[in-house]
Amino acid sequence: MSEAYENPLITRYASPEMARVFSDDAKFRTWRRLWILLAECEKELGLPITGEQIAEMKKYENELNLDVAAERERIVRHDVMAHVYAYGEQCPKAKPIIHLGATSCYVGDNADLLAVREALEIIETKIANVIDILSRFAMKYKDTPALAYTHFQPAQPTTVGKRAALWIQDLLTDLDEIKNLLKDFRLLGAKGTTGTGASFLSLFDGDAEKVKKLDEMICARLGSAPYAVTGQTYPRKFDTRVLNALALVAQSAYKFSNDIRLLQNLKEIEEPFGDEQIGSSAMAYKRNPMRSERMGSLCRFLLSMPVNAAITASTQWFERTLDDSANRRIVIPQSFLAADAVLNLYLNIASGLTVYENVIKKRLTQELAFMATETILMEAAKRGGDRQELHEKIRRYSMKAAEAVKLRGEPDGLLDMIKADESFRLSAEEIDSLLDPVKFTGCASAQTEEFINEYVKPVLKEYEGRLGISGEVRV
Repeated sequence: MSEAYENPLITRYASPEMARVFSDDAKFRTWRRLWILLAECEKELGLPITGEQIAEMKKYENELNLDVAAERERIVRHDVMAHVYAYGEQCPKAKPIIHLGATSCYVGDNADLLAVREALEIIETKIANVIDILSRFAMKYKDTPALAYTHFQPAQPTTVGKRAALWIQDLLTDLDEIKNLLKDFRLLGAKGTTGTGASFLSLFDGDAEKVKKLDEMICARLGSAPYAVTGQTYPRKFDTRVLNALALVAQSAYKFSNDIRLLQNLKEIEEPFGDEQIGSSAMAYKRNPMRSERMGSLCRFLLSMPVNAAITASTQWFERTLDDSANRRIVIPQSFLAADAVLNLYLNIASGLTVYENVIKKRLTQELAFMATETILMEAAKRGGDRQELHEKIRRYSMKAAEAVKLRGEPDGLLDMIKADESFRLSAEEIDSLLDPVKFTGCASAQTEEFINEYVKPVLKEYEGRLGISGEVRV
């Protein structure tokens, strides 16, 4: 137990995998990797840097003397220069050429971008896995009729699988956004203090081609291309795109979590509930949908994040200001941690859903009499009945049946009244035959099957080697 506040995204919700991406350890190791790359490329382009200096830097690449850096930062109040100093303490031969020609954003921004790329790939994989789980659920229940709801009022039936297809549709949109971000991904590269490359131009004695080549070489070895033009930082609008994409994930997950919470209240579908799990400290019988509720809570936090990036992007002065730094240190990692936690919950819930088909059937049957009246009316009219007269009778019978159900708690007697009325010219057996729930679900089953086979499976094929993960929920 700590006496200081600990971020619950780390201690309770997000995966260790995502937490490591934004850890100080990962960041400072990346800084050293970037300094080594800078030295290697500068050497290849003709600067007087020796192999011995680079070998010394590589020797200490992963031996972080963080205590030295922390003590130095208290003195100079500059994190990058404190780490340059600490690295130089370990590498006396390389000390003169560490960070040569670079500005702080060379390591800061490039390391941030590399972390974002890795985090996006984790999010991408988890979205694909949720889609995979839901697609199997959708196909399993594509033919299972269920009451649909508009305005949370009973409406024309759908199927359990078709409803899952709607959840998948949202996630496919989110996956496209993540894939587009990764496709458009760029690094800051090495562009100097205001993005003009002036310091490197000086180092290379005015050879602009070598300045450009240095920028491209470093980024290529990091698996990307550089932005063509920048100020001191990479364009902060990219952060807005990233956080907007994560907010899209939150929208999809929030919608799913609300649907599950409502369905659990109706006792139609339930999220996983452990054998030893306690639903309420007072009411021992309760099975609260706490995972879905937590998902919604985290989504609400995640939905609030993009405005930070939008404000940062719009208030940068000229080539840069530092009022973005503290905000970005908090907002970007915590957005990814929250998105990761949300997807862990989504994976966990989706893989453990319990469908109560008898309850679904009973609820549908209770409402089907009212929905079947149009079909009964058409069939009676085809047999010579007066459509207008029969319509009025159905209206009066419906009002009478609804009153009995709502005011006196009696069973729904609408169909019994219609069966007893000879003017409908239909036997009780014929009326019952019109009440097959499948007849009221339209093309739901076929739509689901077509959607999964033609739209979802080709997407999942791209992720064959990345499927099969589960969502760990620690508490």
